[in-house]
Amino acid sequence: MFFWQGLTPYEKKKYVWKMLYIYMLGYDVDFGHMEAVSLISAPKYPEKQVGYIVTSSLLNENHDFLRLAINTVRNDIIGRNETFQCLALTMVGNIGGREFAESLAPDVQKLLLSSSCRPLVRKKAALCLLRLFRKNPDVVNVDGWADRMAQLLDERDLGVLTSSVSLLVALVSNNHEAYWTCLPKCVKILERLARNQDVPQEYTYYGIPSPWLQVKTMRALQYFPTIEDPNTRRTLFEVLQRILMGTDVVKNVNKNNASHAVLFEALALVMHLDAEKEMMSQCVALLGKFIAVREPNIRYLGLENMTRMLMVADVQEIIKRHQAQIITSLKDPDISIRRRALDLLYGMCDVTNAKDIVEELLQYLNSADFAMREELSLKAAILAEKFAPDLSWYVDVILQLIDKAGDFISDDIWFRVVHFVTNNDDLQPYAAAKAKEYLDKPAVHEKMVKVSAYILGEYSHLLAQRPGCSPKEIFSILHEKLPTVSTTTIPILLSAYAKILMHTQPPDQALQNQIWAIFSKYESCIEAEIQQRAVEYFALCQKGAALMDVFAEMPKFPERQSSLIRKAEDVELDTAEQSAIKLRAQQQTSNALVVADQYPANGAPPPAPIGPLSLVKVPSMSSTEDHNSTDRASSQENGTLSKVDQQPPSADLLSDILGPLAIEGPPGSTVQSEHNANSGLEGGLDAVDGSAIVPVEVEETNTVQPIGNIAERFHALCLKDSGVLYEDPYIQIGIKAEWRAHHGRLVLFLGNKNTAPVISVQALILPPAHLKMELSLVPDTIPPRAQVQCPLEVVNLRPSRDVAVLDFSYKFGANMVNVKLRIPAVLNKFFQPISVSAEEFFPQWRSLSGPPLKLQEVVRGVRPMPLPEMTNLLNSFRIMICPGLDPNPNNLVASTTFYSESTHAILCLVRIETDPADRTQLRMTLASGDPTLTFELKEFIKEQLVSIPSAPRAPAAPLAAQPAPQIPANDPAALLAGLLS
Repeated sequence: MFFWQGLTPYEKKKYVWKMLYIYMLGYDVDFGHMEAVSLISAPKYPEKQVGYIVTSSLLNENHDFLRLAINTVRNDIIGRNETFQCLALTMVGNIGGREFAESLAPDVQKLLLSSSCRPLVRKKAALCLLRLFRKNPDVVNVDGWADRMAQLLDERDLGVLTSSVSLLVALVSNNHEAYWTCLPKCVKILERLARNQDVPQEYTYYGIPSPWLQVKTMRALQYFPTIEDPNTRRTLFEVLQRILMGTDVVKNVNKNNASHAVLFEALALVMHLDAEKEMMSQCVALLGKFIAVREPNIRYLGLENMTRMLMVADVQEIIKRHQAQIITSLKDPDISIRRRALDLLYGMCDVTNAKDIVEELLQYLNSADFAMREELSLKAAILAEKFAPDLSWYVDVILQLIDKAGDFISDDIWFRVVHFVTNNDDLQPYAAAKAKEYLDKPAVHEKMVKVSAYILGEYSHLLAQRPGCSPKEIFSILHEKLPTVSTTTIPILLSAYAKILMHTQPPDQALQNQIWAIFSKYESCIEAEIQQRAVEYFALCQKGAALMDVFAEMPKFPERQSSLIRKAEDVELDTAEQSAIKLRAQQQTSNALVVADQYPANGAPPPAPIGPLSLVKVPSMSSTEDHNSTDRASSQENGTLSKVDQQPPSADLLSDILGPLAIEGPPGSTVQSEHNANSGLEGGLDAVDGSAIVPVEVEETNTVQPIGNIAERFHALCLKDSGVLYEDPYIQIGIKAEWRAHHGRLVLFLGNKNTAPVISVQALILPPAHLKMELSLVPDTIPPRAQVQCPLEVVNLRPSRDVAVLDFSYKFGANMVNVKLRIPAVLNKFFQPISVSAEEFFPQWRSLSGPPLKLQEVVRGVRPMPLPEMTNLLNSFRIMICPGLDPNPNNLVASTTFYSESTHAILCLVRIETDPADRTQLRMTLASGDPTLTFELKEFIKEQLVSIPSAPRAPAAPLAAQPAPQIPANDPAALLAGLLS
């Protein structure tokens, strides 16, 4: 580039092409821009073409060098060379900057209206003007363009006409009032296309006359409020009737796509114009036929448009005829179709079919995806409230919802049940009996405990004459749930105990002593709400006769708007109409479809603290920032005080909380069994531990031996996100993973290392109960020296150390190979390291009184390692060391945030106390807001620290009939290894 002036035009062109190639390979090209721009002014086409193409690709609209090219571009636009005009218009349309719009828009407009230009140039001028108008509507002057647009709509060339209608759509979306004269012209265009009059063969797509022009024209018509002229309206409806009658499902996919694009735009126009009921019935019948076909795209569009038709009056009764088919769509394998079917059922529900629809939704709730359960529960609750035939049915529905999907039910739902029960005296005995019936089940969700405790506390005395419903029996049923609930439910239970005691007539001394003992126990609880209730209830229960007045029934609630319906109005749900509105707005403002993430870039989902341990702060999901902070933390010397500790404590604060720092013996079996009962785990410690650490090896029947140690490869992938999971002489399986909160996306790279195909390939994921995993389709055959990618989606439902297994098999020649491989979707993948200060750490640490939220264990048999090595080990598992929190330099304090679908974000705190005289033992204390998470994290860290001796493996005998294949440099396995390294 330094000798640019001395180069020939061919060499200049060649080197600028090479710059573009470098840019296409993904490298930043920050040189040669001036040389590319200078080629625009070249007199010959080859150099000018290169200049325009490379400038369009490398420079954005704000680049300073573009100012140098404006005059040259303008000269090409107003010149007589059509080829140069097309090049200039293409570049202006691609870049679309404000300076281009100010300088060149008038010339582009003149070119579009010129009768002496060829259609090719005018078509590009229309698209260029459209781009400039979309990017800078305030700069491009389109005042008085109504007559000009009407003139353009009389164009006979369909290429110019299609581009002009695209421009018209943008103009009428901004101001339709100025373009009423274009409306009859659009109807004439539709009539011409519908009758296939004067449509060149090159614009006929699978027998359909210019479907793109039809769609754009009908879209432009939807921006006009109505059509006043009766002749124009009659002509338009004849065209729409022809489209509706002439569209059917055929085997050719391309023809289906084109005809259905025209059809669904016609349906939207029919709804917009509020057509006669007969045409609406015809539209619904057509959509009913579409939602029954096998093609998922057509079913989706049918459900979406049927949902939008619900906004039209007098159509709902016609749509009800297809209720059975819509309910069947709820069981479709495609989640997008299931969502549209749910939206449609929700919109078409009324008093006549509410009972059937809600019952179907309750049945579907058992098998629904976790991603849909919250929306499904909310919609079922709203429908039950709006269209309940009687209040007892409403209570049944809400209690079933809480029983089946308690994790996805908001407090507003059971608040509303309490509202109805309190305000209706006839409903109170029935509600109390149903609440007792649900509490008798062995496993009850905590929200069910809340609503049942409230109802039984207020109205259990109405059941006193029934068998099994005495105050003492009601108290026993409620009290059985006390050890299993969180601190937010205990106050409701205490209130229920006080009410039961008040309603016990004659007084039962044994029951009274039992309840008073509970109040006395919670008088010293650390939670202020529980402590206050216990103290006040204990004092009030000793008032005697005054107790009846103090604990009288709750008064009736004032009538007000349902919080559920208000929530449905306020919260933006993903309905079909909103999706269409968003898509329409996107088409008006941008040429490209923009896909937005569920979470903002480098952001995290909002925290949802569980239990008494609230989340101090949620770390950024940016891996770069996390690694930097981890490196900074590991580089500081443990035991030094950070800057936030302006006044270092004179004594060991952790020692005050935990007791002496000396290493003590392990807890007895009594403590261990008590923790097992409280932790909520189904199995014992040994059962859980065994399922988590038992390796899955290659089956002994395989004659093909793996290359390398499978267990070592798995443990390496537990620490990093890419690498080789398995390899043998024929195939290599690699993994690349990305983790965000409780979601994970893994890609399995299956590489065939040989010159013959690998056949009968099968891959089956065996997920544990706490993981939801979906593997994309795995091809049956992998071609020679080829590689296929299979995405695997992972959702973490709750904390557990159990490991998913990949059951993989294939056939190569006479060898049938089957291996079972552990997938590295382990506990630490759902951690995000977080640094906490002393002001944040100690209040959280003190708020946890003991097991099961805080566990302590003396660990023996630890691999001897220096403290920096232990620090690096914890950091590698995304558990961040927090220096300066513990004055003892031999101790480590760490923190991390755990994500799962059930717990959302929970802060975990870790303290490890080491003995300098004996590095083979240490004391470990862990705390979190979830008892299962605390236990699983303790066992996980212990597995990493304890040295487990393994028996030496005998060397495998070499296979005489299987020489090691030679792997060339361009082999997929070698390329995969280089990619993942």
